[in-house]
Amino acid sequence: MINLTILGSTGTIGANTLDVVTRMADKFHIFALTANFNVDLMYSQCLTWQPDYAVMADEEAADSLRKRLKNERPDTLVLAGPEALEFVSADSRTDYVMAGIVGAAGLLSSLAAAKTGKRVLLANKEALVMSGQLFMDAVAASGADLLPIDSEHNAIFQCLPKNDAGQVVRHGVESLLLTASGGPFRGYSKEKLSLVTPDEACAHPNWDMGKKISVDSATMMNKGLEVIEACWLFGVSPENVNVVVHPQSVIHSMVQYIDGSVIAQMGQPDMRTPIAYSLGWPERVRSGVGNLDLFAVSQLDFQKPDNVNFPCLNLARDAFLRGGTAPAVMNAANEVAVAAFLDNKISFVDIPSFIEKALSNASIVEADSLEKILDADQLTRQMLVGSIMDGAT
Repeated sequence: MINLTILGSTGTIGANTLDVVTRMADKFHIFALTANFNVDLMYSQCLTWQPDYAVMADEEAADSLRKRLKNERPDTLVLAGPEALEFVSADSRTDYVMAGIVGAAGLLSSLAAAKTGKRVLLANKEALVMSGQLFMDAVAASGADLLPIDSEHNAIFQCLPKNDAGQVVRHGVESLLLTASGGPFRGYSKEKLSLVTPDEACAHPNWDMGKKISVDSATMMNKGLEVIEACWLFGVSPENVNVVVHPQSVIHSMVQYIDGSVIAQMGQPDMRTPIAYSLGWPERVRSGVGNLDLFAVSQLDFQKPDNVNFPCLNLARDAFLRGGTAPAVMNAANEVAVAAFLDNKISFVDIPSFIEKALSNASIVEADSLEKILDADQLTRQMLVGSIMDGAT
């Protein structure tokens, strides 16, 4: 049996992972489940999956869960806080870790898994955005298997050639083509974008995602983060990663080769496909996703991204090229700005303005330690929270 820890089990990635595991119940044991504050869903998951550990964000939520599990599932040990997340991620009994916590909050637990040689199923793109070199060094030093869960990077992983050990190699690769749906506001003017609401931004046309990722998709920041992630995962420069707007979300990404070939990975827009691929790799397993009906799709469209009305993509590229702690600053600024937009404190078009302001005002240093990265993250958050409260952009 493979011991699986799911970080963020009550979120979209976590729920989809558990759905896939139902088809491989004879191969996996759920070692640990972790959540933020959703005690009700975590209680239900613990009764169904009977994990050894359940981790909640704070002691209040953990105590509530303990009381509810006391008589029905006393064998599940309930823990609380960031240290507990790192513990279950690094524990020697854990074989695979699904890193599904959104945002900077998932960095330390994802890094703990990488440092201890697990199979890391990385859905937390911010871990690579903030600490790319440190993270990849940890993977190399420990011998961890790093498999991307983002549909785009998982697609690229499937389209790249492998060596005899099953590891990705880049022989003959010209460029990576990241596809983007364009979000719900594709074709909008800046004036029209200034009027959009949080509910509209969270209504993604193709994918079922959490609020933060849905807003990132609408601003194109999600694609900016994915460009940075692709650079670290596949050892390429930003100029070798091109973004292609593909509204149907049927082609999940492509690889362009020097002989003129383009290899694409296609399928339904369903996160269970990359999750199943990564859980079963190097073999393929059933995911629960239906077959793609090409006759029903009928047409595939491709467009260039609108970098004028959606500047976040270029802000991410610039932050990566600037290097050091700039990507961590950019990520923190984006998280604060998106949260403020969801709380109706700023407008949709203010999001890139706050990110640009943070990058302009930050003191960028070498990202050669976790302490420097976390300091840059916290200083950016403090600065932007104050600016938003003051009403400044």
